[in-house]
Amino acid sequence: MTCTVCLRDLYADELNHQACRPCTDRVDQHLAALAGPTGLYAQLASNLHPGSGGGGPAVSGSRTAPLPVRLDPLSLAARGGIVTILQTWLIDWHDLLGYRHPRWDGDLQQQCDQVVNRLRVLLPWAAESHGAFDEFAREISQLRRQAEAASGGERPPRRVPVACPCGHTLRITLDTAGVRCPACSTQYGHTEALGLPLAERRAA
Repeated sequence: MTCTVCLRDLYADELNHQACRPCTDRVDQHLAALAGPTGLYAQLASNLHPGSGGGGPAVSGSRTAPLPVRLDPLSLAARGGIVTILQTWLIDWHDLLGYRHPRWDGDLQQQCDQVVNRLRVLLPWAAESHGAFDEFAREISQLRRQAEAASGGERPPRRVPVACPCGHTLRITLDTAGVRCPACSTQYGHTEALGLPLAERRAA
């Protein structure tokens, strides 16, 4: 049996789980980073105005007035963004467990904290039993990266070209959970993908 997230073999006490402990812990860390008064979701509100993400004054190279808010953090902070995505997952989990529909109280920041807390409580069950845990893990990782980029924090990880033995070039990041070569269908886990040699640059 393998982890559906990183594709590495599961330990004996993880058999029949959807995800290994390291991947489960990584998802828990991503969730924790989103919530709280100093979390990534809270930081989005302070980065809504143009220029606020870079620490300097707003600068526009056009003759037209800039938009009054930055759209990236706004789309993540508004309804339909981070909070709504997390709530959709929690509703799915409650339905599968036969629990009553979760309630949302307070403003979006409070709802973010509530849904993150509940997801973290149910995370061990999901890592063991939820058939789409790999999709959940990827989406939470993506939300964290988007929130960091929109908040002026870390930029999306740089993709590095590596060579599959079949000759095809794969592009991976340091946090790549796994990758499949489209040319030969070989599946690589995290460690195996990082162990592939760098692809040679072709002459222009």
